Amino acid sequence: ALGGATGGYTTGPAQLISLLRNKSRPYLFSNTLAPCVVGASLVVFDRLSKDTSLRDKLEANTTYFREAMSGYGFEISGDPACPIVPVMLGDARLAAEFADEMLERGIYVIGFSYPVVPKGKARIRTQISAAHSQEQLQHAVEVH
Repeated sequence: ALGGATGGYTTGPAQLISLLRNKSRPYLFSNTLAPCVVGASLVVFDRLSKDTSLRDKLEANTTYFREAMSGYGFEISGDPACPIVPVMLGDARLAAEFADEMLERGIYVIGFSYPVVPKGKARIRTQISAAHSQEQLQHAVEVH
């Protein structure tokens, strides 16, 4: 799924799209995308077919950050290859305070708690980028 500017969209084989249209909650897939988002996404696919260096850096950055945070004892959730890295804290107040403290230290994270996530599953969400340097990621890990 790509998008970001107006939500997301799903791409795949016709059978998958048909399954989603017929079996998924309709409101999740009912928004149309702006032409500029579709155009930008097409450019992304074109670039990725020619050069994977940014994707490769994103993968390396994601792996480093997930492993480093786990090494400090944080519970990291989600797919190990996903650059959206949920750091599980459990307590809603702790997640909010942690996010505020990180922002004061120059690290932008988002705290999520109920009703966005189930009770007891509060977290901060970090999002890793290919634009992050190793030094920036190390700083984010060590500043906690």
